[in-house]
Amino acid sequence: MMTGFRLNLSPLKEPLGFVKLVEWLTAIFAFGSCGGFSGSNIVTFFCGNGRNETLNANFHYPFRLSQVPFIEGNTTICNQSVTTTHMVGDSASSAEFFVGIAVICFLYSMLALLVYLGYMHVYKDSDFGPIFDFVVTAILVFLWLVCSSAWAKGLQNVKDATDTEGISATLALCKGSNITCEVTEFANMRTLNISVVFGYLNMFVWAGNAWFVYKETRWHSQKFISQSGHGRQQAPAPI
Repeated sequence: MMTGFRLNLSPLKEPLGFVKLVEWLTAIFAFGSCGGFSGSNIVTFFCGNGRNETLNANFHYPFRLSQVPFIEGNTTICNQSVTTTHMVGDSASSAEFFVGIAVICFLYSMLALLVYLGYMHVYKDSDFGPIFDFVVTAILVFLWLVCSSAWAKGLQNVKDATDTEGISATLALCKGSNITCEVTEFANMRTLNISVVFGYLNMFVWAGNAWFVYKETRWHSQKFISQSGHGRQQAPAPI
């Protein structure tokens, strides 16, 4: 059996190869829309004497908010001294898990496309290739579900920690005084919302691809042969 590289673009015209190309693209959008995020909310302090002050609440991937200084050093706000203060929350585990799965799927899709386009003759002539492909695909479907759900919850935690209630709960001067704290300008989190959508979209795409990969395995071919053989059995002659 020849095992050398043979370039053949025909698999891209079939669901097996075309869907793998779609998976490659959706994985790029998933980790690209989350991994490079950086934003800033503008917090306005209404001091009660007609004077207002503003402060930037900066945050970025991987969203370890508890390590992000909201106020650095001793700062005076509305004539009150405020010490170094960090935001509350840590969504790094869910964000990094999401981006990690997206990167793994990106790399695996490229590897699978290389096999489909150059080594399909080896892939179809062995049991190991299709079965390995199917098992990995099924695992990645489950991981997309888990990481997308975890990141959706982590993103909501980021939003809660950086909104007016979250900032007010972080700063002592916003509690029980004549100072009112309010987030007057929010960072654009559209890309983060899109990343969650692409996470669940990847899950559905990979789930659909699992069926086409399963059709390449001997499990499907044996089942098809068994059903065909059963259908060709002659009915017993009437007595």
